[in-house]
Amino acid sequence: MPQPLGELQKRIGYTFRNERYLERAVTHSSYANETGAHNHHLRCNERLEFLGDSVLSIIASRYLFSRFPDYKEGELSQLRSRIVCEGALCGYAQQFGLGEFLLLGKGESKCGGAQKPAILADAFEAILAAVYLDAEGDALARVSEFLLPFLVRAVDEQDGRALLDNKSLLYKFIQQDAHEELLTDLEYRKVRESGPDHAKTFEVELYLASNCIGRGKGTTVQQAEQEAAAAALELFGIDH
Repeated sequence: MPQPLGELQKRIGYTFRNERYLERAVTHSSYANETGAHNHHLRCNERLEFLGDSVLSIIASRYLFSRFPDYKEGELSQLRSRIVCEGALCGYAQQFGLGEFLLLGKGESKCGGAQKPAILADAFEAILAAVYLDAEGDALARVSEFLLPFLVRAVDEQDGRALLDNKSLLYKFIQQDAHEELLTDLEYRKVRESGPDHAKTFEVELYLASNCIGRGKGTTVQQAEQEAAAAALELFGIDH
């Protein structure tokens, strides 16, 4: 049996005025389906998940925008995608045992639904929406109080930079190290393509001002470019 919702409110640090929002947030569609109600789709957390996704995005975006004032749009997008992806949200949910409170259908419960990343991630977003709706005029501030500690730790644990891919790290290094004029001379060249169509291997060389600074291989050109950028980062002594 799920744990009482009073305990969940203690764990998330928010007391609901209208506990129905929280009840809906922890109700999976498999449980709602088993009620046999014609409007079972309105009795689960799917609509809250939809709203929570937007709330999550605006708070995460605002936080990253403020914390990294010198990052370009692409870098901010990459950071955001890493800290709000399904795996990240599942991790946040596990930190306060959200799975213990989920209402799941019999079949979903038997097959370990309370530990499934997708279910936990969706329920976490639904919790955000539930707080947002319940807090009304103080909505974003109250959700931020709950959410930001997870986001801050996620960025801190990887020191921010580690969340960026190798190409972005290299680009940022060249730009910040007073060599922005060299960015136009940074060129990835596909030098070799081998193997059958269903299993090709690509080789890429990375040039900076006509000097080869890295080589990489991969099953896609993009992967090979990332490997070449990683080699260049090692050449410059940059952690990645």
